[in-house]
Amino acid sequence: MVITGLGAVTPCGNSVKDTWERVCAGHSGIGRITKFDTTDFRTKIAGELKRFDPLHFVTKSEARRLDDFIIYALAASAMALEDAGMTIDVSNCERSGVIIGSAVGGLSTIEREKETLLREGPRKISPFSTPSCLANLAAGYVSIKHGLKGPINCSVTACAAGTYSIGDACRLIAGNYADTMIAGGTEAAITPLTVGGFNVMRALSTNNEDPEKASRPFDRDRNGLVIAEGSGVVVLEALSAALNRGAKIYAEVIGYGSTSDAYHMAAPPPGHEGAARCMTVALQDAGILPSEIDYINAHGTSTQLNDLYETQAIKKVFGDHSRNLAVSSTKSMTGHLLGAAGGIEAIFVAKSIYEDIIPPTINLDNPDPDCDLDYVPHTARKISVRSAMSCTFGFGGANAVLIFRKFKD
Repeated sequence: MVITGLGAVTPCGNSVKDTWERVCAGHSGIGRITKFDTTDFRTKIAGELKRFDPLHFVTKSEARRLDDFIIYALAASAMALEDAGMTIDVSNCERSGVIIGSAVGGLSTIEREKETLLREGPRKISPFSTPSCLANLAAGYVSIKHGLKGPINCSVTACAAGTYSIGDACRLIAGNYADTMIAGGTEAAITPLTVGGFNVMRALSTNNEDPEKASRPFDRDRNGLVIAEGSGVVVLEALSAALNRGAKIYAEVIGYGSTSDAYHMAAPPPGHEGAARCMTVALQDAGILPSEIDYINAHGTSTQLNDLYETQAIKKVFGDHSRNLAVSSTKSMTGHLLGAAGGIEAIFVAKSIYEDIIPPTINLDNPDPDCDLDYVPHTARKISVRSAMSCTFGFGGANAVLIFRKFKD
């Protein structure tokens, strides 16, 4: 399978181009929350989209009735198809499908309509509320918008949802169930319930005074993740189909692994055995040695346990080669997009391979002595990237890893 199109809306930009430029320049997209009053909340910062105009992608009536997580997916998918130079028509629609994952779906719609119910009664609930909150409706609306009549699905595997979606889409193409798949993740969960819930778990950073410094993966002073929103979507094609139409190929997808920790609803196990096993499964699926990986886009959430245990897992899988690896966490700039993280980070890995540049981990001012790999601190690095890995790990012990390789004619 190959990636021929990229689309994204993120806290760092409303396109892949803008996002990639800002990430490679080490610019943070984190700021004060504007979506609701944070007076009573310990955390007042997040990675919100900025100057995003939904009317570039949907009608006014759609903008009113659709949850943002659906609109973000529609935007990213439209950009990905345009980037791929692909038109869906009667000749290919039945062999073209979509899998777009989300951790929570339309939570803002649920919160808003519950307030309406309590304030005005059940007759005032919007008839569009149910279709706007179901997690699979992002994929559903993308399918309707572009006439995609092939396989359709939605991975709801917490922070690994975007990666699962891409991996499962690759398997559909490999199994000859589809020729083209639009896949990735979408999230719009910067809501009072999400922020409040993560706060009582002590999972979010409370560095409200300096938002751009709040997400600091692998740093000694990290104190929690920064929640963010957006969508990242790729167009996947069978290699033969891409070559037949002369498509631009960003990278090949050569390996996919998924495992479960079977340990805890939220915390990773010490040493993150499940993550290590997932990386190994992906390497075996790709049929390559650990020494062939040049770069890992880490899950790197800026939480105490993930960053430590992920480092330990990398060392276990890669052994001595772990000292030669470049490892970075782009969440230091985008924040954590939950179910959309895997989609966005797959795009970053594809761009790294295509352009031979590795984005940095910013805010790594005081490295944790127990997190002692090469995290590409502060500044992007221009090196040849032949093969790279993208890691995502979610609540419930859901682990997913993708491996990408530079395409050679």
